[in-house]
Amino acid sequence: MNTYASSARFCAASGCKLVAAFMILALCTVTMAPSAWSQDSTAVSSSGANDGGNPSSAGLQAVAFLTNVVYFPVKAVFAISGGIVGGLTYVFSGGSDQAAKSVWITSLYGTYLLTPDHLQGNRPVRFLGVADANSGLEPVR
Repeated sequence: MNTYASSARFCAASGCKLVAAFMILALCTVTMAPSAWSQDSTAVSSSGANDGGNPSSAGLQAVAFLTNVVYFPVKAVFAISGGIVGGLTYVFSGGSDQAAKSVWITSLYGTYLLTPDHLQGNRPVRFLGVADANSGLEPVR
């Protein structure tokens, strides 16, 4: 009996690709979402009076949630790809931290979750991370 063929059929039948995709998504959520939340939690909301229970704020929150259904996975894939490319940049540049950080800051920093403040234009949406001009490669948050 060919054990490889039977295990391949089992893997195809059990949906190993689907399980792997969910594992990758869970890993992304566990590793990236907390850092994105910590970046957003320090900012003071400019619509403090609208944080309550009026229909307008509920609608904005619903739209922000639906927007994040598309936006967050795209940003997460971009960040993961940038992390990999930054690692390759480090290796192929002979260990240059500055070259790798320029890729990492651009891809890993920025806005991960859109809020009603972003949708109203009160806060900027930064898909790409921006390095601070004063201190070399430190990111602007």
